[in-house]
Amino acid sequence: MFVHAVVIGRVQGVGFRYSTMQKANEYNLSGWVKNKTDGTVELEAEGDEQAVNAFINELKKGFNRFIRVDDLKLDTKEEHKGYTDFSIK
Repeated sequence: MFVHAVVIGRVQGVGFRYSTMQKANEYNLSGWVKNKTDGTVELEAEGDEQAVNAFINELKKGFNRFIRVDDLKLDTKEEHKGYTDFSIK
């Protein structure tokens, strides 16, 4: 399963990208995460459907007390892009 997401909230300057990468690695997902100039964070992740869904559920809650996710725009697909690891851009 593949997901493209834009995360809105307090997600820059609070360790969000690093936490996202750590969690993606825990779930054996590949892809990337990056800050956008509008204050949101964009990410792509792919892997086992169950793992992607669990990752998204944790993402919605925020990974630590400093992160606040107000909205999450998701686009999921069945096909993969073929990423080999998870990186911060």
